[in-house]
Amino acid sequence: MGVITEGVEMRAAVLDDAGALAGTLLRNRTYMRPWEPDRHEEFFTEGGQRARLRDQLAQREAGQAMQWVLVETDGGRLVGVISLSRIALGPLCSASVGYWVDGEQAGRGIATAAVEAACLAAREEFALHRVEAGTMVDNKASQRVLTKAGFEQYGFAPKYLHANGAWRDHLLFQRILHDEGPRGQGL
Repeated sequence: MGVITEGVEMRAAVLDDAGALAGTLLRNRTYMRPWEPDRHEEFFTEGGQRARLRDQLAQREAGQAMQWVLVETDGGRLVGVISLSRIALGPLCSASVGYWVDGEQAGRGIATAAVEAACLAAREEFALHRVEAGTMVDNKASQRVLTKAGFEQYGFAPKYLHANGAWRDHLLFQRILHDEGPRGQGL
């Protein structure tokens, strides 16, 4: 994908990213805890991330998901992840976007740039019509990211996701990418 903002590149995740992912996740464990599902200790290890990446890469191969890592252009340090999941073609042409950025990098516009780049890929590479996202009601920073990236709130989902020890309400957002009909899908 390439450079998305000053000093940060977005590229497709590979199995060899497992160690860097584990290190960044472990370093940011406390920072991300309020918004994350409860995780087993194995999640924060290279082996845990390798298994997770294998699953994600299989989903990518099946056309159901796409995962990217965000790395510093100077030194290659991993500073975040963004993904499209639940890719649905046919008359829906939609996916969900999820992302996180290293706490030390928060507030630099990295997440917004990554969401914009993922939306461009969703439209150009996957021929999707819309992308959706959910944030916990009190996650104002993530809501700002989505708003800056052209998303609009369209709903409220009570007890949507189990995170940080409880079922959490979410605000639902979407970005319409184009108004053309489904492309090249034999409908």
